[in-house]
Amino acid sequence: QVQLVESGGGWVQPGGSLRLSCTASRSIFSFNNMGWYRQAPGEQRELVGRIYRFGSPTYADSVKGRFTIIRDNAKDMVSLQMNSLKPEDTAVYYCNAADTSGTDYWGKGTLVTVSS
Repeated sequence: QVQLVESGGGWVQPGGSLRLSCTASRSIFSFNNMGWYRQAPGEQRELVGRIYRFGSPTYADSVKGRFTIIRDNAKDMVSLQMNSLKPEDTAVYYCNAADTSGTDYWGKGTLVTVSS
């Protein structure tokens, strides 16, 4: 059973930064891609960004230029660096991994609150 564990959520003022991390229970090379999703209260879960086994990350338009996905193969970890945070970035952030069979795995989520 694959486990994805997120960490790094919390409260931050608008304009601030946070870094979320997702640690996998097996080598991240075994996944076709890994991504970050978020779900705000009363909203559907949406894709924030994704990184494939090979190639550059892709991002939702709403976070381009502010968020960066970083892959650490040695630690089996994918991080989400979030800068210039806005109140509308407030959400529970989930780590996702998809393996080559098409199976999806999810973390339990970590809450990010952006407010003054």
